[in-house]
Amino acid sequence: MVTPKDASGPASLLISLQLSDSAFPSGFYAMSHGLEGFHQQGLVDGDTIGDLLEDILVRTAGPGDATALARTHGAAVRQDWDHVAELDRLLFASKLNSELRRSSTRSGRQLIDIVSEAYAGTHGGDDIATWAEWVRSRRTPGCQAIATGVCYAATGVAVEQAVVSDLFAFAISFAGAALRLRLTDHRSTQKLLRRVQPVIEEVAADAVARPEADIGGFTPVGDIMSAGHERAPARLFTS
Repeated sequence: MVTPKDASGPASLLISLQLSDSAFPSGFYAMSHGLEGFHQQGLVDGDTIGDLLEDILVRTAGPGDATALARTHGAAVRQDWDHVAELDRLLFASKLNSELRRSSTRSGRQLIDIVSEAYAGTHGGDDIATWAEWVRSRRTPGCQAIATGVCYAATGVAVEQAVVSDLFAFAISFAGAALRLRLTDHRSTQKLLRRVQPVIEEVAADAVARPEADIGGFTPVGDIMSAGHERAPARLFTS
């Protein structure tokens, strides 16, 4: 068995592939990460979705969720659950709209519940189960990035790989939403994902180095789109 301390190479790669797989039932499939709101207002099309994705990665996902994940990873390695809970509350408070908070916690609770069952009895399973209990008992909001950070730390995936994997999972989810909204096709989706890979590398490096005091983001137009989206008469996505 591979322990959390020495998980590396194929072992950590397999873990990160499982948790970042678009088929993993964490609820990402139901999210557009703001894209549907922009689409409803006619502010994005097939030529500009790449620009929007890059902006969200740089201005929101990186400073917010990715940074919180990185800081959670260190706290979870130390098994400092009070600190993990502090990070969870901080990330939750940084999400200004109820839609964003609700989507994050629904996904986080689903993820930690599934992983705690899947990894029960394996190395790292006890730490995952501990955080799952904190979330189930409502001692903490249970944001997705925090749950992901705990899972990666417990299973021995390095923080850099953990952040990159989660950001790429975010990009895949966004691209999938663009596909379902008919803003792109399957070929263009792959070009979009290739385009943002260097951006993800830079955003991940910044997130790993960023202090927890700077967790947050600044996308006022995105917040406005989210506020309008949660009141839209018809929606395909939850965010």
